[in-house]
Amino acid sequence: MTETATGTASVVYLIRGAAILGGDAEDLLIRDGVIAERGIGLSAEGATVIEAAGLVALPGMVDIHTHLREPGREDAETVETGTRAAALGGYTAVHAMANSNPVADTAGVVEQVHSLGRASGWVDVRPVGAVTVGLAGEQLAELGAMADSRAQVRVFSDDGICVHDPVLMRRALEYVKAFDGVVAQHAQEPRLTAGAQMNEGAVSAVLGLAGWPAVAEESIIARDVLLAQHVGSRLHVCHVSTAGSVEIVRWAKERGINVTAEVTPHHLLLTDELVRSYDPVYKVNPPLRTDADVQALRAGLADGTIDVVGTDHAPHPSEHKECEWAQAAMGMTGLETALSVVQETMIETGLMTWADFARVTSTVPAAIGRVADQGRPLEPGEPANVILVDPAARWTVDPHKMATMGRNSPFAGKELPGAVVATFFKGHPTVLDGKLNTPYRHAADPAGAGSN
Repeated sequence: MTETATGTASVVYLIRGAAILGGDAEDLLIRDGVIAERGIGLSAEGATVIEAAGLVALPGMVDIHTHLREPGREDAETVETGTRAAALGGYTAVHAMANSNPVADTAGVVEQVHSLGRASGWVDVRPVGAVTVGLAGEQLAELGAMADSRAQVRVFSDDGICVHDPVLMRRALEYVKAFDGVVAQHAQEPRLTAGAQMNEGAVSAVLGLAGWPAVAEESIIARDVLLAQHVGSRLHVCHVSTAGSVEIVRWAKERGINVTAEVTPHHLLLTDELVRSYDPVYKVNPPLRTDADVQALRAGLADGTIDVVGTDHAPHPSEHKECEWAQAAMGMTGLETALSVVQETMIETGLMTWADFARVTSTVPAAIGRVADQGRPLEPGEPANVILVDPAARWTVDPHKMATMGRNSPFAGKELPGAVVATFFKGHPTVLDGKLNTPYRHAADPAGAGSN
């Protein structure tokens, strides 16, 4: 037993026999929040031993796109419930989107979200700042003040609403260069999607629902990669959903444009055929697309065109989903099912390895968000943000047994592979045996000091 910076006794953990990134079985010794040793046949006096034979050890997952709803929408989710769900899903960091109430468009609001995350202690909560005041798309928000705040915001997005004014988007891209920030664009040309209810195609024609054309997404991405090239700034494209979008991002990368892109688990698996049920659980923005789009998204993630998996975890109160399709809110939960869906669609299909999984769910999202102590390799001296996964497990999704307040999972009743057995956040086990353990307790921040 040793004393930590918080003044509390820390336990030494010995993870024995885990397949590191799905490769050879080794031991990991965790002490004082870091990986102290890695090897075979390790031992340490007084260590709590976790037998991990048959389990895969991975760096803690980092979600670049989470809706925690607090402040203001605590009827849908809170930082506490959302981060519990994240820990159970294998995450050690999440980026909380700005469309709360009030909107996270000032230093005060992002610091509030940051403080709520630290108080909860389940994962690292990184607030995403709004690009425009009130998400209204009329004037830039306090980007610099949010970047300089204790929350140290580096990702800015009006997610849910496209920054459709090209002049404003250019200014935002120019502004964030000063502090190595990134603008995460929700690519949706509003004039092409007015009244849209689902993907525009054969199914929408049969159902008589207003269609959401692929070009509404693709045209904004095409514009914005050119703007990013023009000003020499970083652009991130949220929830890419069409084959055409993948091709545009690929084209931009081939030309050296500094663009990254994400795909959601649900867009890797589900298609617009499900909308034939008229079940609002399948209503989402961007909409579920065709099987051809799904296959293009998988290929794009496998070859690196799409950089990361972002959940777009979007919990809603039941009454906002248990209603007529046209009146239902858009969005799906995803934190507790993401790992399993990616395992099914990418690993079990042979498109990716567990090492690739770590890249798209941890290493690269941490780099995009400039989260220095997340997504690190499982090597001595590195922060002990580690998860243990049982790839052979099978489980049936029951939204009522999840930690998130949202019951709007599109995978309800579906059997999925893979299960998170343990999550270590800063060397502390927030999840053990697949169940919540205890949160990590942060040391008090010095007055006025920032924190990571």
